[in-house]
Amino acid sequence: MSTLDLAAPRSPRRRQARRSNFELYSWLFMRMSGLLLIVLVLGHLFIMNILDGGVHRINFAFVAGRWSSPFWQFWDLSMLWLAELHGGNGLRTVINDYARKDATRFWLKILLYTSMALILALGSFVIFTFDPNISG
Repeated sequence: MSTLDLAAPRSPRRRQARRSNFELYSWLFMRMSGLLLIVLVLGHLFIMNILDGGVHRINFAFVAGRWSSPFWQFWDLSMLWLAELHGGNGLRTVINDYARKDATRFWLKILLYTSMALILALGSFVIFTFDPNISG
């Protein structure tokens, strides 16, 4: 036997752990959604706070006129979904980093995902079912 020949290991080989690319995609999502959110939020702030008299013109009629257009509904819906998913993903990372016990991490994530789902559902419901012709 030469010095270059290695004997077969005596302990059984462990199977390779299946690794997913979820964290890579999560990291990429944070960068792309952050860039898109900058455009959406700065556009929103410019329109709401600077153009045509600023915040003094914002009332029910302004929102009704804005949300009568599918473009503005899509704009606000995109801003809602991206902000919620971006923030939720960031908070998920914080939970993973700082929650020491598996049970604590599990319940914090359940609370996070539940609140995210409720906020997204309620916000989407409001945008899609908004009635500008409310009689009061």
